[in-house]
Amino acid sequence: MDRQAADRIAAAAQRDPDSPTAESGFDDRAQAAADRNDPEAYDPDEDGW
Repeated sequence: MDRQAADRIAAAAQRDPDSPTAESGFDDRAQAAADRNDPEAYDPDEDGW
């Protein structure tokens, strides 16, 4: 997942906090996935990998 996709998901969750996306925590998982896929942002020691 790239940063733009994760940002879109997070924005959708913020617009509708009662949506399934927001309630499931998918926005947080999307941000974490984008961090893992961005070599400049990902710190494997921080995530326990």
